[in-house]
Amino acid sequence: MSSDTNRQWVLASRPTGEPTMDDFEMVESDIPEPGPKEVLVRTQYMSVDPYMRGRMRDADSYADPWQVSEVMRARCVGEVVESNHTDFAAGDTVTGNLYWAEYAAVDGTELDHADTGDAPVSTALHVLGMPGRTAYVGTVDVGEVEPGDTVVVSGAAGAVGSVAGQVASIAGAHVVGIAGSDRKVEWITDELGFDAGINYNTDDLSSEVADACPRGVDLYFENVGGEVSDAVLDHLTQFSRVAVCGKISLYNAQPGDEELTGPRRFYQRTKTRVEGFIVSDHAHRFEHIMDRLRRWTGDQVQYEETVTEGIESAPDAFLGLFEGENIGKQLVRVGE
Repeated sequence: MSSDTNRQWVLASRPTGEPTMDDFEMVESDIPEPGPKEVLVRTQYMSVDPYMRGRMRDADSYADPWQVSEVMRARCVGEVVESNHTDFAAGDTVTGNLYWAEYAAVDGTELDHADTGDAPVSTALHVLGMPGRTAYVGTVDVGEVEPGDTVVVSGAAGAVGSVAGQVASIAGAHVVGIAGSDRKVEWITDELGFDAGINYNTDDLSSEVADACPRGVDLYFENVGGEVSDAVLDHLTQFSRVAVCGKISLYNAQPGDEELTGPRRFYQRTKTRVEGFIVSDHAHRFEHIMDRLRRWTGDQVQYEETVTEGIESAPDAFLGLFEGENIGKQLVRVGE
């Protein structure tokens, strides 16, 4: 590979069910030249996230689907190599919605300076980036967490869930996390300070939730869906809230598949408020949220990164999300 080559991943085909390596193709091209008001960025870290599965599907959603043979998009943090935009100079560290690629030339209006304070620049893609903001919005703005609440977070060892539980703890709540292994449960309780943790691979998840939440569940931060969701919804209190962030257990479902969760679980919960949310709708709050997250990170909010090396590892990192392989934020380190 020559030094002027840009390796990129394109969507090779639309997955049926769970994606496989056959749905991705690596292509090479010249490093792009930045046009007027554009910035050339060399990617340092790339984020892979469950929502990307929806963009592989040709269906209406809050984000446009990727086209077959199109380079896929991702939140990235990187170094400015060349700039034709007055807000950026060579050597700046920036973040933005870029590509599964080693280099990207984008309009400067699509970039922000990475402001992570004393934390590593990679945190701009999780605790000090979109996942951290999502966790805060779901817990505080949508979930309206209050001191004394019992809060349950599914997907609690992931990038969003791990921060959501810690934000709820800071607010004075009793926090219970649900995760997919004993190792993850130990991490959220021993390292992150969750009050209790449950491995969902148990014979009776509903009973485990009841034992951990004897007063019932006041706020459920929903990341998983399916049978995990059903087990929590059995224990909602009156005037409880459900903040629906995602349902990763259903992301690979196909039209016609039976959906094993639904409104039937609310038949005795007529005073429960259920609200789905998209973090970008709360952009007017981002400055306030980021001020708080920067102040808390490393002190009241801890984090973990699962990092795979090299652009060539990006599909493996993405596919691992659906096997529950990552603890904390799954990242791809593309370049130093």
